Amino acid sequence: MARAARLPGAPESDDRVVCHVDMDCFYAACERLREPALRNEPVVVGMGFEPGETIGAVATASYEAREYGVESAQAISEALERLPRKIDAAEDPALNVDDAGFYRPVDMAYYESVAADVKEILRERAAVLREVSIDEAYLDVTDRVDWADDGPREFARELKETIEAEVGVTASVGVAPSMSAAKIASDHDKPDGLVVIRPGEVRAFLAPLDVEAVHGIGPVTAAELRDLGIETAGDLAGADPERIEDRFGERGLAVHQYARGEDDRDVEPVGKPKSLSRESSFAEATADEARKRERVRGLATAVAERAARKDALYRTIGIKVVLPPYDVNTRAKSLPGPVEDGELVEEVALELLAEFEGDRARKLGVRVSNLSFGAEEQVSLESWDEETTESASEEGQTDASDATGEATSHVRRGQLSLGDFEES
Repeated sequence: MARAARLPGAPESDDRVVCHVDMDCFYAACERLREPALRNEPVVVGMGFEPGETIGAVATASYEAREYGVESAQAISEALERLPRKIDAAEDPALNVDDAGFYRPVDMAYYESVAADVKEILRERAAVLREVSIDEAYLDVTDRVDWADDGPREFARELKETIEAEVGVTASVGVAPSMSAAKIASDHDKPDGLVVIRPGEVRAFLAPLDVEAVHGIGPVTAAELRDLGIETAGDLAGADPERIEDRFGERGLAVHQYARGEDDRDVEPVGKPKSLSRESSFAEATADEARKRERVRGLATAVAERAARKDALYRTIGIKVVLPPYDVNTRAKSLPGPVEDGELVEEVALELLAEFEGDRARKLGVRVSNLSFGAEEQVSLESWDEETTESASEEGQTDASDATGEATSHVRRGQLSLGDFEES
């Protein structure tokens, strides 16, 4: 648990400012981006589920759907008993349309695209970012804000507003001097929450919370702790650590420390980014081709320069075009090998943009992906003629075909594990 001694001048644990950003019902939120009519309606996203079928499991349920008892990892058949489909309710006089919901299959390619937009905002605002999953991340912003004033709260508020304005989904943010406390804070007031726990206040904040609220404690461990008479985080904090260790081992010691507000883990990045992108919104949607092309040129230059700074090569170049009200479209071309070529990024982005000539654009973006780092052989420009092409419209079903005509589905149903089920 203990980490190595800090370098001279590094902040002490209580001086750190850690944010935990957790997207609210992320899969359902993404579906609402694609279909604005789903807003404020019960939405269930199913894994291994096909429209009209009763097989599969719930990957996530919106808060409106949860009111009917629909939960993550629940069988679709059971969810349908609690919350019928709208279309079925409209045709069956025995069912109430007002007590029915919308069911959608998992579309991971689309969710990953939206998540990448959120993560790009996070990277711009924190020098240290640890991505935990598709919909949550930790940020160490100690170098950006200070506990001496209300900087942490203002930082979190601005971050939430930016994510909602630029991406269209809501996030709950917790701010604290440690990772575990920040995680608890982001969960505390969902959805659309913003909770700040200041240094010296962590243990007191946690004390009255149910023991299951402590970071690292799930339902099974919580039940075992309750069998020991430990009902709250305060109970756990005051328990004999040897007793906890005897029952739960090293993991028990960890959660015991978290309950006491003790957590000296650093926010450490995990792996390399999978893509680099830049986006820009217009004040008002525009069909002016000169403005759109100029904006894409600037975005392409920014993305290529960022890739160069990170010593990143890319195999795929793509664009994002958002049409009013929020119809998200992506187009991409892939090379047979990695390149670093700013002019090529601009050329391909403009070529892809041509498909949307005459359309009013609300937002434009340029992305390079399929990244590799370090000295790898770059593909020659001549080999661009042998490219594969991927095109995906993220309106409705998002199937795509490559240049060889071999269909590839962007709706990767049935490829989730239990760890992918959402609860946020």
